[in-house]
Amino acid sequence: MTTFQNKTAIVLGGTSGIGLAATEMLRDGGATVIAGGRRECEIDGVECVQLDVLDREGLRTLFEQHHGFDYLVNAATGGPRAIGPLLEMDLDGFQNSFAKLWGYVNSVRLGVPHMSSSGAVVLVSGYPARKWRPGTIAIGSVGGSVEAFTKHSANEIAPVRINGVSPGLIDTPMSPLEGEQRSNYYREGTADHLIPRAGTPAEVASAILFLLQNEFVTGTIVDVDGGAIVS
Repeated sequence: MTTFQNKTAIVLGGTSGIGLAATEMLRDGGATVIAGGRRECEIDGVECVQLDVLDREGLRTLFEQHHGFDYLVNAATGGPRAIGPLLEMDLDGFQNSFAKLWGYVNSVRLGVPHMSSSGAVVLVSGYPARKWRPGTIAIGSVGGSVEAFTKHSANEIAPVRINGVSPGLIDTPMSPLEGEQRSNYYREGTADHLIPRAGTPAEVASAILFLLQNEFVTGTIVDVDGGAIVS
């Protein structure tokens, strides 16, 4: 187990899915963890904060309260995401999908000034940023923006490091499907991947922890996608 003793981490979107897995792994590694999410929650050994990443005043208060913290992970979606073909898509839905990017920008802009100079940020994009998949043009456009923001902002926030992870199709609570329908969705969605199965939140979170700890990595996107973009 990676050791994060004497480190403080803020994980936004840290109460569900990939964010929750990162929260629990950081806690188990000895870090003091503050998990933010839109809904109330209780996680053993973790301080939970009900917070929307679009709430700048709420973010500002959170970061000020934990001035000098070491790690910032943002896995929050920011809100609903539009899915479907471009020429049939509601344009407001497409535009609203970028709430994820705005939440990420908010957290980096307001959080980094309160971080340790040896700190690190990790954001989460997604493989549609670099590989088209039916129905994911909005998600892919947002993910591409997140990855560009990650690479460019690395130059401006140094010595604080910033990196991203790009998950493949991950089996998380975000999917409303159940039973056989859920199994079929993940099986069919990964059939042409080099590793033909959905990933787990813990598999993505392990990459997040690597990026937090490795002091020689910044401005980088790590793919955790089962070979989706190379298949």
